[in-house]
Amino acid sequence: MRVLMPLALMVALWQAAVLLSQLPPFILPAPGAVLVEAWTSRALLATHGLVTLAEVLAGLAIGTAFGAATAIALHLAPPLRRIADPLLAASQALPVFVLAPVLTIWLGYGMGPKIAMTVLLVFFPVLSGLVDAMDAVPDAHLDLARIARASRLRTVLLLGLPHAAGGLRSGLRIAATYAPTGAVIGEWIGASKGLGYLMLMANARSRAELMFAALAVIVAFTLALRGAVGLWPAPGGQSPESRPIRAGTSAKSRATASGRADSSAAPP
Repeated sequence: MRVLMPLALMVALWQAAVLLSQLPPFILPAPGAVLVEAWTSRALLATHGLVTLAEVLAGLAIGTAFGAATAIALHLAPPLRRIADPLLAASQALPVFVLAPVLTIWLGYGMGPKIAMTVLLVFFPVLSGLVDAMDAVPDAHLDLARIARASRLRTVLLLGLPHAAGGLRSGLRIAATYAPTGAVIGEWIGASKGLGYLMLMANARSRAELMFAALAVIVAFTLALRGAVGLWPAPGGQSPESRPIRAGTSAKSRATASGRADSSAAPP
């Protein structure tokens, strides 16, 4: 319902714009005409839509994996993070879309450059969400890990990553919004199939209804991806005391460590 109401309002405003502007259909088609075209060309939309969906899902998966691996590496190696932070910040000043022609030259006209574009758009939101969330692990939990003599890697895996689940969820919601855009931009630069390619062909033939129908499918992909991420439950409240940090650590030692952390946090 939260999605349907804004969509219904958007369609109503669209229909009102068609009626008030009196623009010809090849410039601004009516929603009803787009719906009819979508049904008539459903096989064509499905064929090209599956290509774009495959590019989006592949780019989302690879970008998430790279983002998570980089976040863990930066958290494990503070010197590396001090070097990488300004480089990552500077990379965001360069619009990713300007790399599309270069990626097409390097990777050809297949799915490669589209997936690469999607990976570039997904990588930074996932990385940023994970790094910020892992930095927010409570000091008391980190003290408990030190008392238990957990290695830095084990601390990250058993404390950092579970605590970062919320950050990953937030990063994926942003990445899911950007991912279809990356694939479509790549298809605009050079492709022989996909919804971006279909939009270009429809525009060249003045088939505005088909172009808007392809755009509607892209919007549906974006909403579906965001909805799928939204189904991910919020991270639970499991405490470090209930999660074994180090094999062989007794319940008594964990309780002692917890008491020390609590006493150190108490005011004098």
